[in-house]
Amino acid sequence: MTRFTVNGNPVEYELEPDTPLLWALREASNLTGTKFGCGAGLCGACTVHVDGVAQRSCQVPIGTIEGTFVTTVEGLSDDRSHPVQMAWLEKQVPQCGFCQSGMLMAASALLKANPNPSRADIRMAISNICRCGTYPRVEAAILRAAEIAREG
Repeated sequence: MTRFTVNGNPVEYELEPDTPLLWALREASNLTGTKFGCGAGLCGACTVHVDGVAQRSCQVPIGTIEGTFVTTVEGLSDDRSHPVQMAWLEKQVPQCGFCQSGMLMAASALLKANPNPSRADIRMAISNICRCGTYPRVEAAILRAAEIAREG
């Protein structure tokens, strides 16, 4: 049995320790905001926070994160009040939406580590793939989210 906390709630998974966190979240906890993209840790659609650090959940075996705190897109805020969520809507970032939860999680981790990123910082930190090509809007939304956070 593997135990950790997801979105503030303690969980126990009776899954094999090598089960990817992605599948524990989606299948055992029904947290489907975390998406399966490539399964190789390349696209970022499955990005979540493990102890505040952005991780590609398809590459994280649950047995390696016993006792940690995991945050999914569902746990970012209850009412879309997180600065990144607000900026995403304001800048109309999503198109198909498939990559968006992973992008939101990567962006929120970036802003936690660097509350005033430059465009170059954003390009270096956000390696998620968006097949719709919304990168200019993603960048604008992250800059706007930083402003919203500073405004309080």
